[in-house]
Formats: sequence, structure tokens, C-alpha cells
Amino acid sequence: MVQLGLDFPTKWARGYGARFLRSLLLNYYVAPVTRRMASLEVRGLEHVSGRGPFIFVANHASNLDTPLVLTSLPSSLRNHTVVAAAMDSFFMDAYRAFKTVILFNAIPIDRHRVNRRSAQLALELIEDHWNLLIFPEGGRTPDGAMHEFKGGAAYLADRAKAVVIPTYIHESGYLRGPKYAKAPRFVDSPNQRRHHVVVAFAPALHAEEGESLRRLGARIQEAVASLGRDVSGDPTFGAVPLSED
Repeated sequence: MVQLGLDFPTKWARGYGARFLRSLLLNYYVAPVTRRMASLEVRGLEHVSGRGPFIFVANHASNLDTPLVLTSLPSSLRNHTVVAAAMDSFFMDAYRAFKTVILFNAIPIDRHRVNRRSAQLALELIEDHWNLLIFPEGGRTPDGAMHEFKGGAAYLADRAKAVVIPTYIHESGYLRGPKYAKAPRFVDSPNQRRHHVVVAFAPALHAEEGESLRRLGARIQEAVASLGRDVSGDPTFGAVPLSED
């Protein structure tokens, strides 16, 4: 019997056969379809440079956010990125878990409480030079606003000494909102089969010497919020003051 939740096996998805199949699916199916649906605009890709590994930290409005961010990346990065996916949403049914893992190289994350096992797996993969895509709000926005980030991204960036790339996804909630979003403003809007979406990357962040996880997490959140204000033109988007130690 297949184990589910945090016990669902994912190591096989990083074997050569699965990686080859996933690269075909992502590069020749997911990416072209996503670009066509979203008329995708990518900004700031010049900030994603160097060896990495990179931790892409993004706001979250839609279940389409993962393919949108992956499609925005060069194929060399796209094919070597792991996605942190909510255990209770994607890993409680064997068929859905298999699809999520084979297509997006996903690993299960407990978004409701700190779980050392899932954090350790993510850390080991980053240390093995896999990039990570994480949505630290812990789920899709319930109201369209950006919510407080949980501490996992800061913890992993500090422990792995990895490069954090703040990432903002603009108006993904309107793209087939009734099917993929959660916030009423998206769910109650027309089910748009095409919608212009912007994925923007900000300059890289690094953990500073002696910096607390709280301070690092606040800097990461503010970087995503600031990027969101620049792209959206909304001066109130995600405005959260940096915490002082």
C-alpha cells in the first residue's frame, strides 16, 4: 500500500528516467500551454544568475502559480527545481500525489506546523544543489492580499547558505480563477481562459552574518511585497514593516 502525506516517496522523481520524462513534459507541454494561457511576461530574470542553488520565494494566489514560475525560468533551472507542495492538498491521494511529483518534482511540506522531517528533506535537496520553489504564506491567499510568511524559507536560506530570489506573481488569480484560486475576488470573477500574468524576480538576498531568522524572514517578505508594489502599482500591497531585533 502506498504511503501518503509526508511519507509519500519522492526520491524516485529525481532519478534519471523521471527527470528525463519531466523535462519533456515541462519544456514541451506545460511551458508552452502556460505561456499561451497567461500571455506570460517575465521581469528581472537577470537577477537569477550564478551557480545557486536558488530558493524562489513567492506570493501565492492560484494553483497555477507553480507552472507560471517554472515556465518563467530557463529550462536549465526549471529542470533542476524542487517544489514545496502542501502535504494536505497534494499528498493525501495517491494518484494526485504521483501526478504532482512526476510533473513538478514536488516534495510534501506540512504547512500547519514546523515539521523537522520535511524541513530536513528540503535542506538536503538544496545542499545537493537543487533549486527550491516555496510559497511561504502556507497556501493560496484567501482574500487577494499577501499574508504573513511562515519561517521555513528563512530557515532553509540560513542553514543552506542559499541564494533567495524574491518572486512576485501578478494577477494569476484571475486566470481560470473559479477553478484554481481561493479568494472571492478571483473565484467570483469570470473564468478567464486567457489572462496576462507577470512573474517578476527581485535581486538576490543572502543571510547576513549573525542575522536572526526573524529578521531574515522579514527582509524576504518585504522584498516580495516591495516587488509587488512596483509591478502592480498598488502602494499598499503587502506593506509590512521590517521587524527589529
